[in-house]
Amino acid sequence: MPRAAGQAGPPFKKEKLLTATTPLTQVLRDIAKHTARGFMQLTHNSFTLLGLAVVFTLITLAVRPEIRQEGEVLLMGWLKYRQAQISGLVGEPEAVDRATAANPQALPRQQAAVALWLSKKYSVAPEPLSALVAEAYETGKTTKLDPLLILAVMAIESGFNPFAQSHMGAQGLMQVMTKVHYDKYEDFGGKLAAFDPVSNLRVGAKVLRECINRGGSIEGGLKLYVGATNMEADGGYTAKVLAEYARLESVAAGKSVPMRAAPVPAPEVTPAVEKVASLPSPY
Repeated sequence: MPRAAGQAGPPFKKEKLLTATTPLTQVLRDIAKHTARGFMQLTHNSFTLLGLAVVFTLITLAVRPEIRQEGEVLLMGWLKYRQAQISGLVGEPEAVDRATAANPQALPRQQAAVALWLSKKYSVAPEPLSALVAEAYETGKTTKLDPLLILAVMAIESGFNPFAQSHMGAQGLMQVMTKVHYDKYEDFGGKLAAFDPVSNLRVGAKVLRECINRGGSIEGGLKLYVGATNMEADGGYTAKVLAEYARLESVAAGKSVPMRAAPVPAPEVTPAVEKVASLPSPY
């Protein structure tokens, strides 16, 4: 609709038109002004979208706590990964699951006493010894062996060194002949499991049980275990195991047992497990 004469209209801001005669400085000034104005509008819109995204995220985390927990786990994992990159060390949070260790204070009183006593005597950290003591008690139930006897054999055979090996090839905590009893390690993934403390303990206990059944007594079984079946003497092996067994019984009963130097391993003869391999299985 045409405006009546003399009627005031809305203010109108005239844009200066650029011509061929416009100074170069003016051209550059106008370009910079328009660029800045567009950038401000874009930034304003971006911050608005970012703000909405943050608000939406906070609401989601408040309503869905499981999402928040997953986010926290991912964040901590990322932070640890970044820290490892910076320090040059690659961390493995699941490594603790592979460790053969337990808190002595978490064990029953009797087991804790045995673990701490053995730890001091054989200069082995109490945490791995606690795990071995607990496993010996569990394995003792399945093999019908006194767990203290299992621990006594372990003490004399290897001094609780899971990587021990004799020149005859007996390996691990209970010095099992892996090349003879490799089939017993099949359920544990193969013969390299001989150096896994728990696997070696279970296999060694099974072999010890077979020896005792075959020998007719603990003494006869220990003589078989050390490979002295056809010998009059076993180099004092049985006496050493039984002496350690008696001390552990006293420790488990709450008695004060003086700390003595670790016994010297018996003279090495053919390990019992090599002899037993040629005999029919008692099972």
